[in-house]
Amino acid sequence: MNSWFPISSLHSLRNAGFKLAPVDTNLYPGGWNNLTPEMLPLAVQAAMAAIEKICPEARNLLLIPENHTRNTFYLSNVAQLARIFNMAGLNVRIGSINPEIKENTLIDLPNGDSVMLEPVIRNKTRLGLKNFDPCTILLNNDLSAGIPGILEDLHEQYLLPPLHAGWCVRRKSTHFANYEEVTKRFGKLIGIDPWLINPMFSQCGEVNFAEGEGMECLTTNVDALLTKIRRKYKEFGIHEKPFVIVKADNGTYGMGIMTVRDVKDLEVLNRKTRNKMSVVKDGQEVNQVIIQEGVQTNERINDAVAEPVVYMMDRYVVGGFYRVHAERGIDENLNAPGASFVPLAFEQSAHTPQPGMKPGASAPNRFYMYGVIARLAMLAGSYELEATDPDAEVYE
Repeated sequence: MNSWFPISSLHSLRNAGFKLAPVDTNLYPGGWNNLTPEMLPLAVQAAMAAIEKICPEARNLLLIPENHTRNTFYLSNVAQLARIFNMAGLNVRIGSINPEIKENTLIDLPNGDSVMLEPVIRNKTRLGLKNFDPCTILLNNDLSAGIPGILEDLHEQYLLPPLHAGWCVRRKSTHFANYEEVTKRFGKLIGIDPWLINPMFSQCGEVNFAEGEGMECLTTNVDALLTKIRRKYKEFGIHEKPFVIVKADNGTYGMGIMTVRDVKDLEVLNRKTRNKMSVVKDGQEVNQVIIQEGVQTNERINDAVAEPVVYMMDRYVVGGFYRVHAERGIDENLNAPGASFVPLAFEQSAHTPQPGMKPGASAPNRFYMYGVIARLAMLAGSYELEATDPDAEVYE
């Protein structure tokens, strides 16, 4: 099982006070530049442990970023990721699969750093750079637009994460089905209702928002899920208004997401909302959606709505930040233009709880809980990767 732990992952959580649950798991996390200097040693230590487990003899690591070279904030994240693995003892170089990068290209970053993008070179069985032959290739490209041929059939090198972790293959509904199983076992172990840490969900295929097709499936599933949530709220004496989040079953960047508070909302979707829901990153059309139980957030930073985001390297929690959005409500997606990032306050260790304190009353206890939930989501990610491995029969 250990071999399927994602090399790195990012978990967006929502803390409603009565419920704490992950709402998104990203296996190609960006935003490493949001980690504070105090968090770096943890990330470096975790990177060392992860690489030693996968490829103990590793010396050279090739980091492959997204193709959008003009986004300097994203490239600051790439520079930080390269720094982490370099400090872990590896020779790290950044290779671009963007066909526009035909020669070494130095890009200056806003913080005074710079990154050198080098064109990759592919021979029959290996991928590398000029005078650089890596044992391990680290993808920070989520493959939303599909798997490029240049990355296929690299059987002599470790490709992390594997290609089937990309959004062209991966589905959020598969991840949350695995997470549901993990929470059932965890809930039984510690004696809690798994609903307290698990967002219920359903899924619809063959939806076309632009043409208004497949809306009957969506309406039926939204109505059924809202009914289930009301039942749970009644069981636990919760007096909040339930809502669901409808989002593309694949893709990231907070695209293709809407909040639905009443099934009647679906009857009056305006053109702007339909267009927003029709396409995700890299222009990929949305034809499958996940309908997820909405979990409101009680977190605030300077009176603005916030949600914790936890970074993991292999099975280790290495840090995190609050995603903050002053213009969004407690039941809305915060991963949207206008969001800002505030580091989680790790002044004290968040790896051990404070005995005798109420669960959410002290910062270390709250961050400890966030770490536990992130670990459960990471474990679900590893089950997901194992279950969706296209070459599974090779290992049986």
